[in-house]
Amino acid sequence: MNIVIFGAGTVGTSIAELLCANGHNVSLVDSNELALRQVEERLDVRTLCGSACDAITLFQAGVLSADLVLAVTQSDEVNLVGASLAKAMGAHRSVARVFNPSYLDTSTIDYQRHFKIDRLLSLEELTALELARAIRMPSLFAVQNFARGELEIQELGVEPGSKAIGIPLRELKLPPSVRIGLISRDAKCVIAGGNDEIQAGDHVTLIGKQESLEAVKHDFFEHKHPTSLNVIIAGGGETGYSLARLLEKGRFKTVLMETNPARCEYLSQRLSKTTILQADATRQSEMEEARVGKADIFVAATGHDEDNIVCGVEARELGCQRILSVVRRPDYANVLAKVGIDVAVSPREVTARQILGMVQGGVILAGSEISGGDAEVWEVEIVSGAPVTLAPLRDVSIPGCLIAAMVRADYVKVPGADDQLQAGDTAVVLVHKSSMEDAHALFEPGRG
Repeated sequence: MNIVIFGAGTVGTSIAELLCANGHNVSLVDSNELALRQVEERLDVRTLCGSACDAITLFQAGVLSADLVLAVTQSDEVNLVGASLAKAMGAHRSVARVFNPSYLDTSTIDYQRHFKIDRLLSLEELTALELARAIRMPSLFAVQNFARGELEIQELGVEPGSKAIGIPLRELKLPPSVRIGLISRDAKCVIAGGNDEIQAGDHVTLIGKQESLEAVKHDFFEHKHPTSLNVIIAGGGETGYSLARLLEKGRFKTVLMETNPARCEYLSQRLSKTTILQADATRQSEMEEARVGKADIFVAATGHDEDNIVCGVEARELGCQRILSVVRRPDYANVLAKVGIDVAVSPREVTARQILGMVQGGVILAGSEISGGDAEVWEVEIVSGAPVTLAPLRDVSIPGCLIAAMVRADYVKVPGADDQLQAGDTAVVLVHKSSMEDAHALFEPGRG
């Protein structure tokens, strides 16, 4: 693929290195000539010195024929304008990195739609999502967000005695906004059908909006989990804030420790269910006052790796049961388990997985493994002439493939058998590994 990257900083350079290693043609644009020369010494990339907001520079960089443009400079506004210009000039897909969470908030204006950008990418949000995956209940194995964050895909274990056991799926009376996608049993997984029944010990994949999933999850457990997990987050930056916002949707009692009083005020105005505590997590006395030793989970999400490691070690010594930490430097990976940190999340690795999911090519906009690699979830661009657009979904389905959701204009829905996809839609698709070639043919023009 031909890929153009705006920004030769740490993020842009690491992405360029990743894409070069995977055989892609990469062009790098930055206004800092020294930074570009340093990249040229390490990587086989084409570089161009100039502004990502300059149409002439973008033309010279080849955005007209680019399969993907990634705007990852240190300025949100430059990224938004640059990615928008690239899309208007002919780039097949454009992605803009944003740091300010207000750009991800669609309650006032949808910046992604306004600027006609295919995706807004927040490293802090992705890191928070990865942390949230590790914080969920033990029976929750994976969490992914698709369809612009409006859909969630969850894998969970079915406990003995749950209400869903032994009942055909069509009789479970799930809300229209929730669907069971996969059933995994005895190291095998299948795309769920209406006549299938769930057994104790199965892993099931649910698709739907987060609120709807929370409402039906108790059907798969012997009893509701009455207690909330106590989570303490150290660091009220964008990662800590994003994580607290995610946890407010579930059964968690969350405390967020932040040293800056102005930031504490900002957080208190935006987090309604989180306790904001002005405290320094690097000080043992303040960790004790925050009752970190009594917490179920401690998350170190400050802006410094060293502080995160020290905080994690201190929380372990105080008696906290589980320690999570954000660690950016890869050379720290070997020491984390030795100092008692259970889960370390690297923003660089999280971003790498996201970017690799975007470069599968063709109509697949993003992809991710699920159910231990037995299946994948795709986000697919629906184009004119694709076989899937020629009939209602009941008539174009194939074994091992489930169209779990559709995005059209400004709404997202879990489709029924009578729905029909149209060019311009986006579909979220669950695909068993044995059916990937046939499934791909559904979405490629001229392969019906």
